[in-house]
This record gives sequence, structure tokens and C-alpha cells, in this order.
Amino acid sequence: MAMLVRRAASSRNAIAFLRRCSSSSSSSLVVGRNYSHKATTLLRAPDLDLKLPSFLRDSRRGFAKGKKSRDDSGGLADVSPPVDIGPSVKATATSQMEAAIDALSRDLTKLRTGRASPGMLDHIVVETGGLKMPLSHLALVSVLDPKTLSINPYDPDTVKELEKAIVSSPLGLNPKLDGQRLIASIPPLTKEHVQAMCKIVTKSSEVVKQSIRRARQKALDTVKKGASGLPKDEVKRLEKEVEELTKKFVKSAEDMCKSKENEITTQA
Repeated sequence: MAMLVRRAASSRNAIAFLRRCSSSSSSSLVVGRNYSHKATTLLRAPDLDLKLPSFLRDSRRGFAKGKKSRDDSGGLADVSPPVDIGPSVKATATSQMEAAIDALSRDLTKLRTGRASPGMLDHIVVETGGLKMPLSHLALVSVLDPKTLSINPYDPDTVKELEKAIVSSPLGLNPKLDGQRLIASIPPLTKEHVQAMCKIVTKSSEVVKQSIRRARQKALDTVKKGASGLPKDEVKRLEKEVEELTKKFVKSAEDMCKSKENEITTQA
């Protein structure tokens, strides 16, 4: 009997021990699961929204692809307003045409007529002291009468160089020494000389008109290149103004040449 009691007690103790072990194991599993769940939760943290704001994203696309910026209404905004090229085109064309007229005036002044003119010696170059200088820098030229020029050197020592340069010029002048100055008489023009001078005037007229037309074409080309940013009416207006400018300078050149021809023929 006592043996049975001891066996029963031992069985109860064993069962109690097993129950405690089972409870401890379960709690360990629960704790392990909790820790595992927390770790998983940490590892599976919600993704951060690292996208750029819309206005930065749009501007980046605009720079990268060269697109126009968008205005507040969502449409494309033209950030570069049209440039008014009219004033610069007309100013450039005017400057080039005026330069052509100035060159014509200098060429016509070089032509000798039967009348004395102080500018008729301006193109002569004098060599003195190893240097070449325009005659107008070395002497004062004045008109004594319609047929006589006076050349007064600033430095009397250069009078011989001045005389040599005038004689060597194509004007056909033969100056004479008068004290410290030179006197040049304008000889009458021959028929052959008049005809030759008129041909030179005609050729000079054609040359200057070609220069004026080249300036006109450059101006029209500039207008066409900038026409994409200008209204059609503005383009037509600029082209018309360029044409009127061209006609004005061509007429000026023709008037100058006609005046020179009349001067040559009437003084013969």
C-alpha cells in the first residue's frame, strides 16, 4: 500500500513538472514570436515618399528636354518675346549706303574739271622724310580764282616734295614756285579728256549703286531671318522702308554723277 502511494505521488509530481515545462516553453515561443514580429515590423517599415515636388519635376523636365515652361493655366508660355529688329536693320543699311555715297564723293572730287577746286588735290600722297602722307596734312590748298590753286606748305622745307607729288598725279597740273608757296593753273580740258572723265563718272555711278543694292539685300535677308517672330504686317512694313531707303540713296548717287558730268562738260 505504501508503495502505491509513493508511486502515485511520484506520478503527480512528474505531471506537474511536465505542465510547468510546457507552460514555460509556450511562453518562450510567444515571446520569440513577439520579437520576430517586431523585427519583421521594423524591417517592413512603410516606404518613404522620396518623389520630387511637382513644380521641381516639371522644371527639371523642361531643362532636360528643352521644353517651354508652363504658365499658371497649364498651357505653354513663350518666355522669349519677339525682338524689334526694325531700328537695327535700318540703321545698318543706312550706314552702309552712306559709306557708299561718301566713297563716290571722294572719287568724283579726284576728277579734274576746268574749274579750280581745293578738294581736287586731297587724294595726292606726298613722300617726305621717308613717310607717305596726304597732301592735305602737309599744306593748305585754296582757290585764288576759278582757274588757279594756291598750295601753302605748313613746313617750307617740304615745298619740293609737294611740287613733285602734284606733277606726278594724273591731274596734268604743273605748279610753279611763288615764294614759299606753289601756284597751280588749271589747264582747259580737251575733248578727249572730257569724254574720258564722263566715262569714269558713269562707271563710278554703277559701282556705288551696286554697293547700295548689296546693303539693301543684306537688310532684306536680316528681315527674313527674323520674320518668324514678327507679325506679317511688320515684316512688310520693314521691307517697304528698306526699299524706300534704297531708292533715296540711289537717287542721291545719280544726282551727284549728273552734277559732275555737267561740271565737266560746261568747263571744257
